[in-house]
Amino acid sequence: MSYMKFKSGSDIRGVGIGDGSEMLYMDDEFISRCAAAFADFLSIRLGVEKSKLKVAVGHDPRLSAERISDALIKGFASCGVSVLNCGLSSTPAMFMAVLGLECSGSVQITASHHPGDRNGLKFFTRDGGLDSKDIEYILDTAGGITVSETQADVTDVNYMKEYAAHLRSIICNETGKQETEKPLSGMKIMVDAGNGAGGFYATDVLAPLGADVSSSINLEPNGSFPVYVPNPESSVMVESASKQVLKNGADFGIVFDTDVDRAGCILSNGDELNRNKLIALISAIILENEANATIVTDSVTSSGLTEFISSHGGKHLRFKRGYRNVINKQIELNQAGVSCPLAIETSGHAAFKENYYLDDGAYLVTKLIIKAAQLRENGGNLESFISDLKEPKEEKELRFKIKLEDFKSYGENIIFQLKSEAETRDGWTAEKVNYEGVRINTDKTNGDGWFLLRLSVHDPIMVLNCESDSVGGTQIMLDDIQKFLSKYDELDLSVFSK
Repeated sequence: MSYMKFKSGSDIRGVGIGDGSEMLYMDDEFISRCAAAFADFLSIRLGVEKSKLKVAVGHDPRLSAERISDALIKGFASCGVSVLNCGLSSTPAMFMAVLGLECSGSVQITASHHPGDRNGLKFFTRDGGLDSKDIEYILDTAGGITVSETQADVTDVNYMKEYAAHLRSIICNETGKQETEKPLSGMKIMVDAGNGAGGFYATDVLAPLGADVSSSINLEPNGSFPVYVPNPESSVMVESASKQVLKNGADFGIVFDTDVDRAGCILSNGDELNRNKLIALISAIILENEANATIVTDSVTSSGLTEFISSHGGKHLRFKRGYRNVINKQIELNQAGVSCPLAIETSGHAAFKENYYLDDGAYLVTKLIIKAAQLRENGGNLESFISDLKEPKEEKELRFKIKLEDFKSYGENIIFQLKSEAETRDGWTAEKVNYEGVRINTDKTNGDGWFLLRLSVHDPIMVLNCESDSVGGTQIMLDDIQKFLSKYDELDLSVFSK
């Protein structure tokens, strides 16, 4: 039986709620088989018998979480694996549980920012999250496993309490104050957890340290997501959070995705601290103490960000989309002796070398709050920290569907032809160091900026991002790109007319 249809990069994803008729429905048998396959994976990697393995299981508040958790426990029990049932948890906490609870591995049940009827599995070992090839192994192995009914060895554990204490200790250490001294006293911080797993950050991290979190919203976990599915890239969520910050005169606003591996921020003036701004701010904070370090980002960051990182004493390596891609590049650089303290995507995934290369939204905002508290003592603010970031006048993103089963080779040919076009066309210059798709810089008469055309990581989609330093510049680029792409009949260009 092939389960490869459930593979989503370095995760397993599917439908968690329904009558089972959906092709991607994650039924109990599938889930139990995946648990048994993960046990097989851990046994081989660690060189120990399955009966000696201990695995932690946690979940975000989705309505299908309890069913899937029970099915996982059944699968582990059939292999003799003992389970620590952590219940409602953030994804980063479930990795930390591997270390803190001395587990062989862990599983987080989550579908991140996807709709409430979706769900999925994230796997961790002591070395971090699994890679794409590891997920292939689990799914391939799961297809041939038979799961039997066995008495489960399960212990309930509230690891989120320990994880929250860990974050509080970081703030206390960096501010030089004890928890009883309330290092965040006088700061008003708004948290919007979107009814996901992130409400603990307001109640169990910020409030005990003296922060006023009374303006926070949607802290109560609710798997039906009555307001919106939490997603830091959602304009609806961000606009709601911005209004809440302004309405209550908050010093800082935070939005989390469902499982808290990503975060977005709102400045005191209501402006969203996202994408290039977020990367610039955390890079500047890091580079204060790590001069000449390399910051790895995904492929769609701006030219202004590169200038900003350079002006703050760092180096910018623009890599590929996909949080595992930027993290793996970060690890590779550090292993080669290149200082790389931070890997971050424009989506908000951020991994720090000092934090086990773990993409953790709560850890990211903790670093920002520490800096805000330090600046506040001297009358400063976070806004001033990125005042020298050059931002584009315009930016656009378009997506084109490829109407072919063999979409990858078709898209790759388009990228190759576009790069060839740039080599001979006046006003276009292909970026020399580029790891994904083709990135082309344009002169003032041809758009005054840059555009990037790339293939989606998983889907039959070509994605176009463009930025311009002039009003009207993106339209000039779009007109030229549309003309170039019009000869490719299997590419759906209807988005241009919209």
